[in-house]
Amino acid sequence: MKRVVITGAGTINALGHCVADTLEAMREGRCGIGELEFRDVDRLAIKIGGQVRGFEAEGRFNRQQMTLYDRFTQFTLTAAKEAIDQSGIEFHGDLAARSGVVLGTAGGGVSTWDDNYRSVYEDGKNRVHPFVVPKLMNNAAASHVSMEYNLKGPSFTVSTACASSNHAMALAFSMVRSGAAPAMVTGGSESMLCFGGVKAWEGLRVMSKDACRPFSGNRNGMVQGEGAGIFVFEEYDHARARGANILCEVVGFAMSSDAADIVMPSKQGAARAMSGALADAGINPDQVGYINAHGTGTAANDKTECAAVAGVFGTHADTLMISSTKSMHGHLIGGTGAVELLACIMALRDGIIAPTIGYEEADPECALDVVPNEAREADVDVALTNAFAFGGLNAVLALRKV
Repeated sequence: MKRVVITGAGTINALGHCVADTLEAMREGRCGIGELEFRDVDRLAIKIGGQVRGFEAEGRFNRQQMTLYDRFTQFTLTAAKEAIDQSGIEFHGDLAARSGVVLGTAGGGVSTWDDNYRSVYEDGKNRVHPFVVPKLMNNAAASHVSMEYNLKGPSFTVSTACASSNHAMALAFSMVRSGAAPAMVTGGSESMLCFGGVKAWEGLRVMSKDACRPFSGNRNGMVQGEGAGIFVFEEYDHARARGANILCEVVGFAMSSDAADIVMPSKQGAARAMSGALADAGINPDQVGYINAHGTGTAANDKTECAAVAGVFGTHADTLMISSTKSMHGHLIGGTGAVELLACIMALRDGIIAPTIGYEEADPECALDVVPNEAREADVDVALTNAFAFGGLNAVLALRKV
């Protein structure tokens, strides 16, 4: 089995348009959630979100590209450029032929759906643009990344709701570790912050109208975000041979299915995913220093996740740091695990633990060290990142300092 390392990272989200700005915001405990700004927001009950602001797509992409790129694809390509530029990897010859891209998204081109439904049903138009289908399809972003960077190996999209990015990155890791690919571009993206996207989520009655407060006793729901996180996963020997800067090592993963309920999470399913990731990595529970939690800010998720952590880690759970950065950037649904992976990299490389902001009241059912409100300095060798999705689909990655 090959060792797998991360040699490039890129992002755009509510905290920043690049990795450096995002990590600075995490260190400062800055909140990127605010009032939503788009058409018909006044018709929504939920008017807040982790919206990407100041993003000018027209300055990044030409007119022809704009006809093909939904907002989620625009975010993906923006983050992919940063990740591949940082990595310094160039895909030519055999490397290009064998390397690919696996991305996660839950909704794909939601903005394109929303715009064109409005055009047909509200405006009464009888035609839509001929590129609507290739613009809205879930694999659009993966396809455009493969074309932009000459990636001719395995390339596809994973859609497993809130675990999409973690599933995608786990599959990319598996391909590199097995030797099936020397390098993979992976991560995820989402852009559901439009009228139709938010209106659909309102129906679930799990959304907060004022803030995301994971693990806090007075939490009242999740807050949506948008953006992308993209990484270069690369075979360790290949990265060393070309002198790449290694951010951290990916050492294990596990996936599980609750097989129980379409929306209510299962402690057993979450626990099996975490235990499986540890076993796959050959890591003892007491070696883990930090967990980036799924931590949505809903009562069901937060209590279930804390119970699962306590069950897996036993007495070590009392000293284990666990935080939810969704409190800052919102829940990016299919793209969330990719942005949250940045917090794990920061913990391993910089010794900075991102906080759970908005924490106001202790909850006896979430009695763990949730790193409340302020970032913390700590020496961490191993980190986990959790993703637990609607449908009972769970994916956990384990990472190690290099």
